[in-house]
Amino acid sequence: MLNLKTGKYEFKEPLYLESGRILSSYELVYETYGELNEDKSNVIVVCHALTGSHHAAGRYDGDSKNGWWDGLIGHGKGVDTNKYFVICVSILGSCYGSTSPLSMDESIGKEYRLNFPVLTISDVVKAQINLFKKLGIQKAHAVIGGSLGGMQALCFAIEFPEFAKKTIILASTYQSKPWAIAFNKIAIEAIRRDPEFKNGQYDESFIKQNGLNGLAYGRMAGHISFLSPNSMDDKFGRNYVETDGLYELFGRFQVDRYMEYNGFNFPKRFDPLSYLYIAKMMNIFDCTRHYDTLESALKHVKSQITLISFSGDMLFPPECMSEIHDAFCKMGRGAQSEYIEIKSDYGHDAFLVEIDKFDIYVKRALER
Repeated sequence: MLNLKTGKYEFKEPLYLESGRILSSYELVYETYGELNEDKSNVIVVCHALTGSHHAAGRYDGDSKNGWWDGLIGHGKGVDTNKYFVICVSILGSCYGSTSPLSMDESIGKEYRLNFPVLTISDVVKAQINLFKKLGIQKAHAVIGGSLGGMQALCFAIEFPEFAKKTIILASTYQSKPWAIAFNKIAIEAIRRDPEFKNGQYDESFIKQNGLNGLAYGRMAGHISFLSPNSMDDKFGRNYVETDGLYELFGRFQVDRYMEYNGFNFPKRFDPLSYLYIAKMMNIFDCTRHYDTLESALKHVKSQITLISFSGDMLFPPECMSEIHDAFCKMGRGAQSEYIEIKSDYGHDAFLVEIDKFDIYVKRALER
């Protein structure tokens, strides 16, 4: 039984951010699946990636797409909603209902836009902890996330070590590396320099209707990092678009058409300012920033850690994950951490697409 429900909580108390700035009030949108048991011991927190949302599973009436991790969450699936109560929150800064740059700054009566504070992973995790307390959830059976969601899961484990018994991290890292930051730079500069961005003062409805070329170009660059050379060979080969002439200057290969479709449709469903703020959040993530070493950061972790990487992931290669496991081993706590490398040619997005390759490991981690 999925039992999909959506909720929103409005916080009137301030949220003190790592930057020193304050959100005097904020809202978080969330979605739940399954049933909370009597002692509230069956909670699983699912954390979404950069362009994800609270809608992780199931389908809304009239919608054509299921939630982004529908293959993993549901009746009899890796995260079985017959056993667990699953909650997924749209993070602060996202454009899917939680407080974001397009929200109203009550102190001046205008939308924040570029006056919105820079957020860190720690900030969005602290906000989620505040939400769970309001919902009467003091502890979780597990926190699960991939990519940016994995960064959140790691922050939960380090900064709130009593919260979850298990932490499951997929296709992520303990700090963003220059390779990932470089891909984000393309999107950031393309958005900022697009005349229609208007220094953040664009018409939101215009962008939803017409898109924003800068964000489209950035998304194309992102898609290259999400896939791999092998998966592109398998998916497209050197096939040419049937209606385009080979000797037309702007004739396209199938991969060209794929990039255009994903790039130019993306700005109609995701906000440019949200993209900038979340990309910044990802770029500055480093769980060691308040510590001398990775080991000194991880020494606070009390949960059982499961780390799942994908061999073809170019954005966060397997060594980004194995470094975390190696750090536990160096501390003499190797039994607390399990590292699994999935053989995959798909690329970074394997954690969203190739669920059949890793759901058994997620299920095993939850049940053992």
